[in-house]
Parts: sequence; C-alpha cells; structure tokens
Amino acid sequence: MKITFLGAAQQVTGSCYLVETGEVKFLVDCGMFQGGSQADKLNEQPFKFIPREIAFVLLTHAHIDHSGLLPKLVANGFDGPIYTTTATADLLEVMLPDSAHIQEIEAERENRRREKSKGRKHKQEAVPLYTMAEAEATLGKLQAVSYDARLAPHPSVNCSFRDAGHILGSAIIEVWLKERNKQTKLVFSGDLGQPDRPILRDPAVIAEADILFIESTYGDRLHKDMPSTMDEFVSAVNNTLQKKKGNVIIPAFAVGRTQEIIYAFYQLTRQGRFKDLKIYVDSPMATKATAITMRHMELFDEEAKELNAWRDKNHVPLKLTFTGSAEESIALNSIHSGAIIISASGMCDAGRIKFHLINNLGKRQNTILITGFQAQDTLGRRLVDGAKTARIYGNDIPVRAEIYTIGGFSAHADQADLLHWLKQFKRPPAQTFVVHGEAHAAQALADKIHKMNWKVSVPGLGDSASF
Repeated sequence: MKITFLGAAQQVTGSCYLVETGEVKFLVDCGMFQGGSQADKLNEQPFKFIPREIAFVLLTHAHIDHSGLLPKLVANGFDGPIYTTTATADLLEVMLPDSAHIQEIEAERENRRREKSKGRKHKQEAVPLYTMAEAEATLGKLQAVSYDARLAPHPSVNCSFRDAGHILGSAIIEVWLKERNKQTKLVFSGDLGQPDRPILRDPAVIAEADILFIESTYGDRLHKDMPSTMDEFVSAVNNTLQKKKGNVIIPAFAVGRTQEIIYAFYQLTRQGRFKDLKIYVDSPMATKATAITMRHMELFDEEAKELNAWRDKNHVPLKLTFTGSAEESIALNSIHSGAIIISASGMCDAGRIKFHLINNLGKRQNTILITGFQAQDTLGRRLVDGAKTARIYGNDIPVRAEIYTIGGFSAHADQADLLHWLKQFKRPPAQTFVVHGEAHAAQALADKIHKMNWKVSVPGLGDSASF
C-alpha cells in the first residue's frame, strides 16, 4: 500500500490523500488550495495521478478546502462515485455550484482587467478552474451514506463515517483495507470539532487504527473557553454598536461558522446581553446552508434543540434578515451604523465580504470581527497581522476600522482537544501522520504525540509512504 500526500501537508488547505493498493486506487478528499497566488498555481496544476484510474472518493466534509477540486477531478476524467454523509451531500448541492460561479466570475473579472491594462499582452485568456456544468456533473456522482453504517466501495475496502463534530455532516472516516491475507485499518480524522460546543455533537471516539491521519490546524495553541469567548464577543459588538455607533462586519464561512454565530446571537439575546440587534446575513450560500442545517435537526445536540424550541415559542428582540439579490446586498452600503453584517468568504478572499470591506474598512467607528482561521496569504490573515491597507479589486483601502479577533469560535479542536481525542485510542497506531496544519502547528502537535511514545511524522506536500 502506498499513500501520497497531495494537499494539506504542512499547510491547512487542499486536503487530498491518494491511497493505492495492488487492487484499487482511491482518494480521501479532493480540496481546493486557498490563500493567494501560490494557491492558485497549485489549483491549476495537473493532478499527480490519472483521474480516470481513481475508483472512488471518500469525502470527510463539505468545506471547499476538502471538496473544492472535485469538479476539476470529474472534468479530467474521474467517473466513479463520491461517498459522503447525507448532510454533506445536501450542502454540496449548494457549495460546488457556488464555487464554480465564483470561478467563472473571477475569470471574467481578470479578463476585463487584462483588456484594460496598457502595454501588457496576455497569450491566453483567463479560464475558470471549472464551470457550473462541471459542478453539476459532480453532484450526480455523490452517494450519501449514514453515520456509523458500514460501506464496501470495493471488494477489498470497507469504511465507516463517524461524526467529527466540526460542521454539519463532517466525518471521521475509518477505512479497512485487505491486501492478500492482511487487513490494515486507516483512520482519517478529517477536521475535528471542539467537544462541548453548541449545536453539534462531540467528535466520535475511535478506539483503534493501524495508520492514523490527524489534523493540526490548531496543533500549537489553545482556544479560550466558551464563557470568555462570549464575553469578548458581547464586548466587541456592544462597544461598536452602542459607543462607536458603527457597523460590525463579520467574515464567516457560509457553512458552519455563520450558523454558529447566528446561534450565539440568539443565545446571548435570550440571556439579556443583546437587545434589538439588526443582523444581515449577506451570502446566498449561507442562506441556503442555514436552511439545510435546519433540515438536519437530528444532528444537533440537546442544547441547540432546546434553544430552537424557545425561539419558536417566544418573541425574540432580534431582527435577522437574509439578503438575496445583488441589489439587496448593495443596499447595505447605505447603512452607516447599527448593522451587523455576516458575509462570506470567511478568509475575505472572495464573495460579497470583499465589497463590505471596501465600504467599511476605512471608517474608525466600524469593527471587523474575525471569528475563524485565516490561512497564510489570505486577505483575512493580512488584516489579522496588522496590515495598514488592504488591496481589494485593484484598490488600496486604508484599514481604519478595528480588527478584532475572537479565536474561541473555532470549529477546530485545539491542541488539548486533539491530544484528548488521541488518548482515547486503546493502543498507539503503528504510524501517525500529522496533516492539515501549517508547518509550525503540525510540528508542535507531532512533538506532543512523540512524547506519548507514538511513531509520528509530519509529511510534506507530495511525500509518499509505503506499507
């Protein structure tokens, strides 16, 4: 058996692992790289394998850094099934066409820019990474599976999807491979959520693995506890709305983070810590994802079910508006104070959030509230790192608004959570690979795992391991 690390190796995005045995080749995830021109180059390069030789794909969850290159895979000849959970399949019905739409729009915008540029010749026009038609073709290959059910995508492969507690439908994938008379169990953690978090259930306990792939997004740090996070959140919002008389702009992933922030606003309003908020969710994808989330109440924890029942029975002093059209989005520009605008993308690199940043970054009374991980080379990361100007669509926008980072909202387990999850294994795996983390974070977690007397390594992009 050979495993090749084609993404999320000493970096957070682009999750893709190629598993090859004597009988079958398959992928676990096929995600898009995110964060600047280097990510664009990685997304555009040919696959390091022949797509038509891939028998099937196992997909951990819907986030684009795990699923976003599936349409490119299909466009290049892959014709097998894509197995994932039911909720993930529902979310991809929204997310992949939306991603394709962004690709098409960005290509059109780049071609217009090239036409206007003087003295520069471009040999080829910009083309989208994939099209809406290719995204739609990908949706036809999805095969939804239930949590904890056993699946046999190939005579030599069995697998089971377990709840990862990260976003709706997210999964840890257990894979049993038979080679000759030997069986090997692989476990892919996917992205693990924090335990004891609102809305979703805790990550499932996995008892055994021969080969383990563990994420490390926050492998080098700890999150603040939830009470402290909520205190920070309330302070930042109320200070902006009541004292500075400005707007709060929240870049948020359309799936997962947006719903968690809405939940927090309702919970804190119920506690009397907010009143008469005017919240605008300006992301068509987030609007659809929220509707899908409400269709999967069976995946909620008891606290979330109880809050939802309270909201249905009571008048809540909170106005929540989901904007749809571009005209409705543009109309938000006329609101100079008192608005909370939640918009995608979460790392500020695409979508409507860029227009809200253009309109709000230059005003001192406003706050940009960062609630999620910002990958290297993204606009969100530059803002967090203290950039004085932000270049958006060719314009340099002065950064006068307060940039406020709240890390406790993360949908990812922190170092302590990851180690706690690992310590529930009955015995150390024969090999543990630390993936899905920037190099320093992955190495920090690997050092902790090594102290547990586990065999552990941090693979690099393109590395392979044979067993």
